[in-house]
Amino acid sequence: MTTDVVFDPLGVFDDPSFSARAQRSADAYRHAEPFPHGVYDDFLPAALAAELSATFPTFDSIDWVVRDNEQNRRVYQHDETKVPALHRRMLREFNSRQFVLFIETLTGIDNLIPDPYFIGGGLHLSGPGDFLKIHADFNWHHKLQAYRRVNALLYLTEEWDESWGGAIEFWDREMTGPVDHAFPKMNRLVVFSTSEHSNHGQRVPNSCPPGTTRKVFNLYYYSTRRDDEDAAADPHFTLYKTEASPFAVQLGADYRATGETS
Repeated sequence: MTTDVVFDPLGVFDDPSFSARAQRSADAYRHAEPFPHGVYDDFLPAALAAELSATFPTFDSIDWVVRDNEQNRRVYQHDETKVPALHRRMLREFNSRQFVLFIETLTGIDNLIPDPYFIGGGLHLSGPGDFLKIHADFNWHHKLQAYRRVNALLYLTEEWDESWGGAIEFWDREMTGPVDHAFPKMNRLVVFSTSEHSNHGQRVPNSCPPGTTRKVFNLYYYSTRRDDEDAAADPHFTLYKTEASPFAVQLGADYRATGETS
């Protein structure tokens, strides 16, 4: 798809303020619970973000990959040739040297590789009733022969009301509940490190009005090695998780409490 580009994102991440922000935010990111993550508002220049939002593809304007099952309901497009020219250029900026350096500086993970295929990523769109259950991401990119390490999501919905739900939630390892969350606020970047225990998703379906959509750029970054303790022994696809029973969790807590008072 080709359209005139009014705002050219070329070189947007050359601005030294991005480097400064990554350095300033690195410690908080790396110590966040339940796993390393961060939320960064007003991320892109306001005019560029507004244009990306205003011209974001609708359900009917391009061909989408459709997901509609018990785990996941939304559409996405990872083929950059099928999205508007402005969004294609923005995807390439997210794969640029300068943005990869931003992610490395923020996360402390070196030697990251962007994904030119945008497998599972690219542009995502969801409307009323759409959701994504809690899961840990697929961990291996067969084309790149590399491990998935970092996710970055840029939200572009104007005036999203928190009463509509739609927040990404970050759950603990035991799947007892969310520890943190972030609503899809306009021009908000969410970054998090991926592992076997980075349980996340948009569990609560959108309750936005008809015609309102949750617009997201989804970017993933990889490395050819990972030696951290959360690395999986074998490659796998997305792992959807089951919430821990509050009753079962409380049984264990009650039992441990009896030992503390004896």
